[in-house]
Amino acid sequence: MLKKVIAVVSFALAALSGLGAWRATRLVPRAPASLAPDAGIAAATVTTDRFRESLRFRTVSVQDSTQWNPQPFLEFRDWLRAAFPRVDSALTREVVNGYSLLYTWKGADTTRAPILLTGHFDVVPVESGTDSMWTHPPFAGDTADGMLWGRGAADDKISVIGLLEGVELLVAQGFQPTRTVLLAFGHDEEVGGYRGAEHISRLLQQRYGKVAFLVDEGGFITEGIIPGVKRRVAMVGVAEKSSMSVELSVMGGGGHSSIPPTHTALGILARAITRLEDEQMPARLTPATEAFLTNVAAEGSFAMRFAFANLGAVRPLIVQALVKQPQTASVVRTTTAVTMASGSPKENVLPIRATAVVNFRILPGDSVQGVLTHIARVVGDTMVKVRQLGNAREPSAITPFDSPEYAALEKTISQLYPDALPTPYLLGAATDTRHYEPLTKHIFRFAPAVVTAPLVSGAHGTNERIPLADFAYGVKFWAQLIRNAQ
Repeated sequence: MLKKVIAVVSFALAALSGLGAWRATRLVPRAPASLAPDAGIAAATVTTDRFRESLRFRTVSVQDSTQWNPQPFLEFRDWLRAAFPRVDSALTREVVNGYSLLYTWKGADTTRAPILLTGHFDVVPVESGTDSMWTHPPFAGDTADGMLWGRGAADDKISVIGLLEGVELLVAQGFQPTRTVLLAFGHDEEVGGYRGAEHISRLLQQRYGKVAFLVDEGGFITEGIIPGVKRRVAMVGVAEKSSMSVELSVMGGGGHSSIPPTHTALGILARAITRLEDEQMPARLTPATEAFLTNVAAEGSFAMRFAFANLGAVRPLIVQALVKQPQTASVVRTTTAVTMASGSPKENVLPIRATAVVNFRILPGDSVQGVLTHIARVVGDTMVKVRQLGNAREPSAITPFDSPEYAALEKTISQLYPDALPTPYLLGAATDTRHYEPLTKHIFRFAPAVVTAPLVSGAHGTNERIPLADFAYGVKFWAQLIRNAQ
């Protein structure tokens, strides 16, 4: 990604060679922080037994609620109580809306805002007919080749069980928090979180008003994924895009295909779709993306540092280069994706009604109304009707990453992963954090696990897995974060 950007902008920096080179020398890699975790946490022994067992519960969310099986969720909920006896005795546990869970570890100083650590224990289905493609069965919780395999290993039982293991560890060591610690585990994140996290959030708003900060799933620690950067990068999501789908429809006269009009309903619709694909929303760097690019550029070649140390002079060229690749275009603009279309039910019948669905992932700073205005302007055809589908939400605000709250998270990353570079970034996916936004402006999307290129597609795909060693580090990460937040 960055190499392509450098090739595009390098010529523009020639005139800045002297000043630009000086700036580049000042954009240097950050030395790994020499911070050690708490001695008791560092020395603790962590096993994967409970994590493995958690993956055997088929807590699968499905879009069609009539096909949802609640029994595994009830069994998982009951199993947690027996699996984590120290957590169950030291924390207050509440069942929210039948299936989600809220744990409260009351702090000694109740005047301080609590911290909220969240995850979800529902998982996406394994696509029908693909079980045989898994190296290890998706709900067996197998360990092999240094990996723990199973649906939910990365998304997101690693957070749920990791947090509970971390608290179990602290309780065993006699730790008592000064600040109240809340653990919230939703049961329906994969289908929107409206029955889980939304209900938990309303309860917490009534009870506390605000929390100090929130950490939910989102970014990981990447290894070998960012071109030109050898160091691990701990990607902390400080904002996320939102999703909105619209239906475009055109009414036609129907009839036999042997006598077609100049443009059928489907043809008119196709022209509208082409216009939307050809003229997409404007591209720009958000503060989160700018911080990410600058941070990782400091870890790269001199040419990388040269470009991003002089970002003010070449910003338009960098944006122009980024939009040329689908992988990078998504971080600098609201994306337009035509995902569904329908017309006539038969090949020789003219469509009476043609429809298409277009999905937009909205960049922070853009808005739902802005996208609708863009559609109307670009399509420019009164024959094409536009209907918003579902309840679209606005993109998230950008969490301040110059705050003490971010510093506590960054410190914890450096303690457990001293070779990793913590950096803010923009998350393209959606999480349960949308429901918790009324509680705090300090929302961080991060899970303590190392991912390489082969592991990235596993979260919702085949052969979901994580390295075994990562789980132990993740457990200690959560324990250390709770200590650091006091």
